[in-house]
Amino acid sequence: MEINISKKWKNVLTKVSSSMSAVSFDLWLKPLEIIDIKDSALILAAPSSVSKNQIMKNFKDALLDAISSEFDYIADFEIFSPDEKEEYLKYNKPFEEEDLSKVNNKQSYDNFNVKYTFDNFVVGKSNQFVYTACRAVAENPATRFNPLFIYGGVGLGKTHLLHAIGNYIKNNSKDKKIVYVTCENFINDYVYALKFNSTNDTIITNFRDKYRNVDVLMIDDIQFISEKKALQEEFFHTFNDLYQKNKQIIISSDRPPREISALEERLKSRFNSGLIQDIQKPDLETRIAILEKKASIEKYTINKEAIQFIAERIDTNIREMEGFLSKVIFYSSLLGKNSATLEDAQEALKNYLETNKESLSTDRIIKVVCDYFNVTKDDLIGKRKNKEIATARQICIYLITEMMDLPLTAIGEVFGGRDHTTIIHSRDKIEELTKTKSSISVAVNDLKAMLKD
Repeated sequence: MEINISKKWKNVLTKVSSSMSAVSFDLWLKPLEIIDIKDSALILAAPSSVSKNQIMKNFKDALLDAISSEFDYIADFEIFSPDEKEEYLKYNKPFEEEDLSKVNNKQSYDNFNVKYTFDNFVVGKSNQFVYTACRAVAENPATRFNPLFIYGGVGLGKTHLLHAIGNYIKNNSKDKKIVYVTCENFINDYVYALKFNSTNDTIITNFRDKYRNVDVLMIDDIQFISEKKALQEEFFHTFNDLYQKNKQIIISSDRPPREISALEERLKSRFNSGLIQDIQKPDLETRIAILEKKASIEKYTINKEAIQFIAERIDTNIREMEGFLSKVIFYSSLLGKNSATLEDAQEALKNYLETNKESLSTDRIIKVVCDYFNVTKDDLIGKRKNKEIATARQICIYLITEMMDLPLTAIGEVFGGRDHTTIIHSRDKIEELTKTKSSISVAVNDLKAMLKD
């Protein structure tokens, strides 16, 4: 069924205008424009960051209700500022009205970022096995590793590999139908189907067709399915249906199946039935190679000393590291230089590094760890020895020894007067566990990233 996007958007604006003043509507909502429909979401552009923030803060629910009531199979929306719109359109062709008029419940879920390919993925000791597994699945889906479950910390390359698989299959097996979706969008689709199923009993059927009539299903960040029993039930049947039809299933997460809280045992069993591969944080050599590859792709000119300077300062998040590279290149270009130098890198990142260093304190590290593990400060620095608190305490001690230049005796005083040998034991134990236990590695990487924000 074809739809007239312009007409429907006008209807949305009419509906939402009734819930706000005319001045607010003219100032914030009226200037919005549609630039795309992707993954069951309406992609909108605002004229400024201020406008975007005001809408998301004050009118988000009213706008979402109006959109959901007017557009079938639109479960969410996203608003881009002008800079974000420009970045988005670098990699995505905006829909024209004639294209949008053909949008229905069979939206494309295979819009992979063309920059995320196997050729552009830097292979090192931390990811060589998962790279090999992903390549094998892309070349021969549903023949060896099914399901394929990939896990690792934030910004280590999981999404890159999923897009690389998608791009490879699209280019080499054009007859195969691929669906790639984030767990968040899968949840949104399911919630939307449930919401409107009472008035249109074909919606839930169409939802199931969308995810089960495919050759390859990829779900990114599956950990968000935890504690959602009805959704787990739905995904369990989707998984079984695809598996029985010998279709490829690829899943990513920030942790292995056994460590996803409140995940049903039958789903854990399904996930564990295939190949599980983790991505560790890259070593210095690999981080340098990643930055060199990024510079080559973007045609940046930067010397080796500057690249090493950046690589030495970020060891947990590749995206953040690449962001540092962009900052340095931008700074160098402002000075009219043809090549970024070590001095440019030091100056461009000075404020960030100094602000981060100044804002770091034992109190801040303790607070972040307490929030992350949901424990109290008194428990963390006290004498309680149950496993959860002891692990949180040891990780906190490890982070302080790693991220702050403090004597061991001073750290011991922070933790209730503990002896320096206890501090050494905690530090060394966590350092070893980051190499052997994925849950510890993920927690440490997450906390480092949070403390560097």
